[in-house]
Amino acid sequence: MAATATKARTVLERFPGNAPRGPWPAEEFAAAQCAQGMPAQVDMDLPCDQFLVVTDTTTQ
Repeated sequence: MAATATKARTVLERFPGNAPRGPWPAEEFAAAQCAQGMPAQVDMDLPCDQFLVVTDTTTQ
């Protein structure tokens, strides 16, 4: 049986999934974070109906 490694992720911001502009606000926020040196990406949390901007980097 192979061990599975899990990576800690930090949610930087949450955006409503039913927003009129869809994921754009989350994408814009993630791009701004990347421009400042914080690698970020957008994931969809289906049960909560939210776009999450997350990073694998530990934040304080």
